[in-house]
Order: sequence, then C-alpha cells, then structure tokens
Amino acid sequence: MTTQEILEAARAAKQAVALASCRTRQSVLERMADALCAPDSVEAILAANAEDMAAAKGHISDVMLDRLALTPERIGAMAKGILEVAALPDPVGAVLNRVERPNGLVIEKTAVPMGVIAIIYESRPNVTSDAAALAIKSGNACILRCGKEAWRSASAIVTALRRGLRENGLPEAAVSLIEDTTHASANALMTAVGYVDLLIPRGGAGLIRACVENAKVPCIQTGTGICHIFVDDSADQPKALEIIENAKASRPSVCNAEEVCLVHSGIAAEFLPKLAQRLGPDRAARGLHPVELRLDERAAALLPGIGVPAGPQDFDTEFLDYILAVKIVDSVEEAIAHIAAHSTGHSEAILTQDNAHAAQFTAAVDSAAVYVNCSTRFTDGGEFGLGCEMGISTQKLHARGPMGLAELCSYKYIIHGNGQIR
Repeated sequence: MTTQEILEAARAAKQAVALASCRTRQSVLERMADALCAPDSVEAILAANAEDMAAAKGHISDVMLDRLALTPERIGAMAKGILEVAALPDPVGAVLNRVERPNGLVIEKTAVPMGVIAIIYESRPNVTSDAAALAIKSGNACILRCGKEAWRSASAIVTALRRGLRENGLPEAAVSLIEDTTHASANALMTAVGYVDLLIPRGGAGLIRACVENAKVPCIQTGTGICHIFVDDSADQPKALEIIENAKASRPSVCNAEEVCLVHSGIAAEFLPKLAQRLGPDRAARGLHPVELRLDERAAALLPGIGVPAGPQDFDTEFLDYILAVKIVDSVEEAIAHIAAHSTGHSEAILTQDNAHAAQFTAAVDSAAVYVNCSTRFTDGGEFGLGCEMGISTQKLHARGPMGLAELCSYKYIIHGNGQIR
C-alpha cells in the first residue's frame, strides 16, 4: 500500500478502536501477545531479523546492531510488555475532573483517545509492539514508520500483531506499517494534516530536529539523551562506581545511558583513578567492552596516559557507544550550570550524601527525570510502572518523560444539564 492509502485506512479505523469496549481492547492485546509467541510467528520474526542483521552489518555500529537484534527471549519480553499494558487500568473515559456549577451544570473533564498516532523510529524492532500495544489500549490507531534497517523485522511483528485485531473484530488498519522507508514517507507523516493527530519521533538528534522543524501535525519532541551524572564530594564512592558503570555500559545505545560524568574537585584525585580502573581494565578482565574516557584538562592531568583529551563537541554529543566524557567541577552550582548549558533535558543524576545538595540539584536541574543516588537507566516506561512507553518526551507541553497511556489521550468536556440556558 502507498503511504497515502495507509493514512486513509488508519483514519477510517480510528473510530472503531475508540468506540471498542475496554474488554475488546484487552482481548486484542492478549491475543497479540499470544500471536507474537506462536512458533510460526517466532520463526518468521527471527528469519526476518536475520535478514535485517545481515544487511546492516558493516553499515551500523556494533551497539546499534545489538538494538536491532532479536532473540526468542527478546520476543518473549515484547509479549510480556504487551500483557503488562493490557493489565493496566483503562484510560479511555476516565473522568479527570468533575465540577458542579451553582446553576446545576455538571462538567466532567473526560479522557478520550488522540485518534491516529504516527511513530517514526529507527532500528529497534521492539518499539513496534510497544507502540501498537499502547495505542490500542488507549483507543488509538497507530501508523508505524521504522528505519530501513529494521523493516523486515517490524513487518513480521505487525503481521503477528494484526491477528489480535482480526480475531476481535477490529480493523487491521488500526496497526499499520509504512512500506516506504525513504525520507518521502517520513515527510508525508509530518505533513499529514487531517490524518495524523499526533506524531512521535523516536531516534537520533537528526530525526527529532527534522520532525520539530518540518511537522505540520502536532509533534512530541522525544529521545535525544545527553544524560549527566554528578559525583558530589560526599558521594558514597563504591555505590557511585556501580551506578556509573550501569548508567554508561549496561546498554550504551539507549537514550537514558549516561554520556557525561561530572566529578567534584574535592574527590577527583581519589575517585577518577578508581573510575578509570572500573570502566577500563576491570571490564576488560571480565570480558566486557571497556569504556573510553574523554577527559577535560583537569581530569586528564589526574589520569596521565589514560583516555583521550575531550574535544570541543564531546560535552554536546550523544555517543550511544562505550564513550564517556568526564569533567571536573568545583561545586554543585557549577555542575548545575554545566548541565543547563549542555543537557537535552532528558535525565540527570546527583550522587551525594548531602541532603541540601540533593535538594538544590533536584530543584534547579530542568530535565524530565532527575535522580538522586541511582542510575539514569531507570528512565523507562516499564521501570516507571507504565507497562512500556511510546517515547520519552524532553519537552514540557502535554507530556514530559516516559509517555504511557495517559499521555496518549486528550480530553474533552462533557456537560450534563437539565434545561439550563445562558
């Protein structure tokens, strides 16, 4: 189907999904999960993914290949995510606020589906099932547009997911995958006024920028994560080392991974050699990929022969790789100022035992998620109890942070009267 035909079919399908009962939508999701794990589906999805992986090798980095790769365990986790969404309270029709006016009018602010949600994403096949589950649970139709690297995998996943719609009497077009992976289809979604009610881009800085600059439909800015961790002079250093290794190296290709480490000058001489040892030789000895340190002048002076000097762009780069920029600061105020100048508003953390510094940091840092003494890797819909997420919004209007079911609904006012006139 052409992109325009998919847009028209999704628009035609959205009312059926919006008006479907809670039980119908839940049954759809349960059947989607079953279909995803059926032996024939797993076989087809893994075969499609093998083709994607073979085509992508040599063209994308190893960490990005890891994002693209599927295994039976990862497919099982996708199905588990769908069931977790199915079990969440139904957001559609929830009365968000109720006011009874002196004239007897009863005004109810009521949650309603957005309509058609378009998601543009890159080489993460699991986004396909996450997005479809959240859209259907919140009464929306969705149009998925993945990158060319993941298209075969996404197509096999959508084929399985559509069984749940078909077997519960809902139109298959409620979950659609764009067949054209050129820039033309992305531009078509950005300008699909009258067809797309909300556009959510999930990907790198270039994709987000293109959507924000060119979209004529409502667009949520998501994803790009230059995430900072500030190690205060009172930090519990063994815990800090554990947290930083997790935030940087547990999965460096995701947007909630740490990219910048700020270290208080009061402990830098003691802490930085421990950090270099933990992220370099210690990881290599365990058969793990070491982390390259990009050091500012003061940090480099404390770690001669280790890492490389930080370049002009290293504190403004989302590496999505085993690379960590390191800078020494003299105070919590300087850490806050650095974050204000370089952050993308995603996730930042302070590691400290000083409650006043923690309070100052959380009040002053203007990001979607601000942590005290834990890893930035928790910025995730599942970890926040949302089942999974449609994306992580780094803007402030309508949605901020992990976007779950509530953020995929709008609202309308329903007013009950008994003959009142004005």
